[in-house]
Amino acid sequence: MKKSDFFVLGGSLLVFLPFFIFPSVFDGYVKLNTAHTYVMSFVKFAILATFGESLGLRIRSGKYWQPGFGLIPRALVWGFLGITIKIAFVIFGDGSPMMLKTMGVVFPTSDPGDILRQTGFSWIKLWTAFSVGTMMNLFFAPLFMAFHRITDTHIQSTGGTLRGFFSPVPVGRYIRETDWFNFWDFVIKKTIPFFWIPAQTLNFMLPEEFRVLVAAIYSIILGILLSLASLMQMKRM
Repeated sequence: MKKSDFFVLGGSLLVFLPFFIFPSVFDGYVKLNTAHTYVMSFVKFAILATFGESLGLRIRSGKYWQPGFGLIPRALVWGFLGITIKIAFVIFGDGSPMMLKTMGVVFPTSDPGDILRQTGFSWIKLWTAFSVGTMMNLFFAPLFMAFHRITDTHIQSTGGTLRGFFSPVPVGRYIRETDWFNFWDFVIKKTIPFFWIPAQTLNFMLPEEFRVLVAAIYSIILGILLSLASLMQMKRM
């Protein structure tokens, strides 16, 4: 391990340990999350998902940051995506249980979505969480990942600067230049069924106030997975 790895590990412990040691810190997080749901979604993803991309860069190059990486532009993109993920949680968290009800599934609650708000384990809750994770990753995740791929290309193409980030985005050119085979073969075909659907199923078994935070932590894993996909692409070139 390099010296920078120890600094990152130590910094991560300093950030997360207070939530486990001091109940008041955790209670403050819960209150903020309840009062400012979308703002907190932006903040959590801007910090944690960008950190995940830095970890991915560490895997690829041995460094957490390098010129042109575009730390702030990436944080802005992830903050925006964090808001869209919260919106998706609301839509699919209530829509998928209602879909199951129209298919004949009998729920013990008048509102099918309430099953995911109950504490404890039940098979119908697990089945409902699985349906949410499946529908969200089939209909939302591919568009989410494609948008991230295009913005990531834009950040790299403009040198990682804020001025370049806010310049016009040549979406058509980026679409033509993107390795969509790698996107399909690894990101869609492998990570969605084997990681994201099980991961989001587990997430929707948790209390509602933790789901966006857990999704943001998952995004750290996403940064690592995208780095592995990049390494696979480089090996084929």
